[in-house]
Amino acid sequence: MGIVLNQSFKNTIITYIGFAIGAINTLYLYPIYLGATYYALTNYILSAANVIMPLFAIGMQNTLVKFYSQYKTEEEREQFLSFTALFPILMCIPLGIIGILFFDDITAFVTKKNPVVKEFMLLIPFIGICMAYFEIFYAWARVHMHSVFGNFIKEVGLRLVSTIALVGLYFNWMTLVQFVYFTAAIYFVAFIITMFYAFYIKKPKFQISIPVNVKNVMEYTFFIILSGSVANLLLDGDKLILNQYMKIENIAYYSVATYIALVISVPSRAMHQIVYPITAKLMHENKHDELNILYKKTSINLQIVGGFVMLCIFVNISQLYEIVPEEYRGGIPVVFMIGLSKYFDLILGNNNAIIFNTKYYRTVLFLGLALVVATFVLNIIFIPIMGIIGSAFATLLSITLYSLAKLLFVVKKLDLYPFTKQNLHSLAVTGALFLIFYFWEFPVYPLIGIALKSILVTVLYVYLNYRFNISPDINTVIDNILKKLRIKI
Repeated sequence: MGIVLNQSFKNTIITYIGFAIGAINTLYLYPIYLGATYYALTNYILSAANVIMPLFAIGMQNTLVKFYSQYKTEEEREQFLSFTALFPILMCIPLGIIGILFFDDITAFVTKKNPVVKEFMLLIPFIGICMAYFEIFYAWARVHMHSVFGNFIKEVGLRLVSTIALVGLYFNWMTLVQFVYFTAAIYFVAFIITMFYAFYIKKPKFQISIPVNVKNVMEYTFFIILSGSVANLLLDGDKLILNQYMKIENIAYYSVATYIALVISVPSRAMHQIVYPITAKLMHENKHDELNILYKKTSINLQIVGGFVMLCIFVNISQLYEIVPEEYRGGIPVVFMIGLSKYFDLILGNNNAIIFNTKYYRTVLFLGLALVVATFVLNIIFIPIMGIIGSAFATLLSITLYSLAKLLFVVKKLDLYPFTKQNLHSLAVTGALFLIFYFWEFPVYPLIGIALKSILVTVLYVYLNYRFNISPDINTVIDNILKKLRIKI
C-alpha cells in the first residue's frame, strides 16, 4: 500500500483543496453573483456534457488502464497509446453528424420548459469532447503512476479559474453570458494542459496501427461506454430530468445540496486514481490473496475517512445552510439522502476497479443499465410529487441498489469480500458521534459554530479510531505524524 497511500494522500489533499474552493463557489459566489437562473444553467450544461462524455471517449480512459500493463514490448505499448488517443476522433464524426441532423428536435425537447438553455446548446458537446480527451490523457499519465498532476488540474485548477471568473463577474469584466462561454473555455484549456503533461511523461510516437488484441479491446470498450454512461447518468441524470419538469432555478437549489453531499466521495475519488491500475495488474497476474487484502484495506480506509467527512457535514448541516441564500435552504433532506448513498458506495472500496477488470463485467453493466431505467422512472414518479427531494430519494434508492448488486456480484463470483469486524467498529463510532453532536449547536455565528463543533468531532473521531486500531494503515500514518511532531499518546 506504499505507493497507494502516498499518491492517495496527495490526491486526497488536492481534492479537498479543490472541494474547499468549490464550496466557496457553490455556497456563496455562484448564488450571489450568478443568481439562481445562470447558476442552474451553467450546472445543467456541465451535467449534460458529463452525461454524453462517455460517448466521445468511447471508454478509452478505462480501456487504457486495463490493457496497458498486458503489453510486453515497448512497441506494442506505443501502438496501443496511439490507438487510444486517435480512435475516439473517428467516433466523434458520426456523433457530430447525428447531432447536426437532429439538432432542432433535440433543442426543442430540452428547452421546452426552460428556453434559456437554447442559446448554449452547442456548448454541451464541445465541453463533452474536452472532458473526454482530458480523461484519456489523464489515464495516459495514470498508467505510468503519475496521478497527482491530473488530479490537481481536475479538482483544483478548474475550480480556481472559475473563482477568478466569478470575481471578474463581480467587477463587471464579463457578462453572465460571457461567463458561461468562459466556463467552456476552461475545460478546453484543462484538456490541452493535461495532454502536454501526458506527452511529457511518455513522449508519443503516433502511428496508425491496430492492437493485436483489438477484438478484446473493442469488446471491452463497448461495455465500458455503457458503464461510463451508467455512472454519469446516476451522477447527473437527475439534473437533466429536473430540467424537464421544473423551473431551471430548482437545479441550482439541488446542485448546492448535492455538492455538499458529494464531498463524502472525495476519498474514494482520490484513492481510485492510483488503486485502479494496481487492481488491474493484480487481476492480470491472478494474485487473488493480494487483491483480497487490497479490497479490505481500501474498504476500511475509505470508510474511516469518508465517515469522518460525512459526520462533519451531517452534524453541521443546519448551521451550514444558514449562510446560503434563504431560497436554497430546502435542500437539507437532499444532503442526507445523497450523502448516505455516497457513504454506502464508499465503503465498498475498490469494488468498481475489480468489476471493470474481470471477465464478468458484462453482466454488471447490463444490471447498471436496468438501474438507470429504474432511476429515470423513479425520478419521473417522485419529482412531480416531492420536487427536488423526490429526485434525491430516487437517487438514493437507485444508487444503493446498484452498489448492493455490485457487492453481491463480487462476493459470489470472485470470492472477494471487503468487510471485517473493523467496518462495524467504524460504523459504531460514526453513529455514536452523530447522535451526540447533531442535536445541539453553539449559540454563535454559524461559521464559528461549525468550526468549534468540527474540532470536537475531529478530536474524538481520530482518538476513538486510533484507540481501537480500526485501521492499521491509518494508525501508521498517525504514528508517523506524531513521531515527526515528537508527540506521545
